[in-house]
Amino acid sequence: MENKKEEMAMPKDAVPVAKETKAEAKPMPEEGRAEHKEKKIVIPGDLIAEGRKKLGQHVFIENGKIYSDALGITYPNSGTAYVVPLSGIYLPQRDDLIVGIVERETIKGYMVDINSIYSCYLSADKCRDRLEKGSIVSAKIDSVNEVNEADLFDVRVFYGGTIIRVVPAKVPRMIGKNGSMLAVLKEGTGSSLLIGRNGWIWSKGGDQKKLAEAINLIESEAHLDNLTVKVEAFLKGKKVNE
Repeated sequence: MENKKEEMAMPKDAVPVAKETKAEAKPMPEEGRAEHKEKKIVIPGDLIAEGRKKLGQHVFIENGKIYSDALGITYPNSGTAYVVPLSGIYLPQRDDLIVGIVERETIKGYMVDINSIYSCYLSADKCRDRLEKGSIVSAKIDSVNEVNEADLFDVRVFYGGTIIRVVPAKVPRMIGKNGSMLAVLKEGTGSSLLIGRNGWIWSKGGDQKKLAEAINLIESEAHLDNLTVKVEAFLKGKKVNE
């Protein structure tokens, strides 16, 4: 789907590192970041804690106990009782094309953040390049287990560029029928793009400001008809009817 010239531009020993973007990070409080290994999926009404704890988001107290008011993830060992809503979180499906960011290196591979409940394992045997924390990759989902942990294969590495984050449910509109919206975005902005099913879009070059505005337009009006025509008109600088 994409022009592979981007990944061949750097020297063989170069390490691709993700740049900071203006996209919002997943809404995880500082108190929860040390408890990634102890996470639990909860639904509204599920018990979070019985003892005294500092209260965070999406919880409520009833009869001295703390309950969830949302579908999401909680961290039982945290000093704060809170729930990270699963709205906007990607649930991996086999053969999905995704964009990810390497979190850390393991003995035989890497752990990759793909905007899901759990990070994905990527075997070093499936990588032609050496990766490090912050490297941007695209890959396909190889397998998914019963708790939505996934492995990756068919890896590409991107050198430079940024990640734009959208709600995964809006990805089909970002791509369009037979890739029509994706083609409009590329042509209208001059940017190189790869749209992951996980809601992360790798972009490089071209008019990044115009690209971000077009993506925001698609997200906000994804429910409307003739959206491709409207986005094309917007990118050409024509007046867009409300």
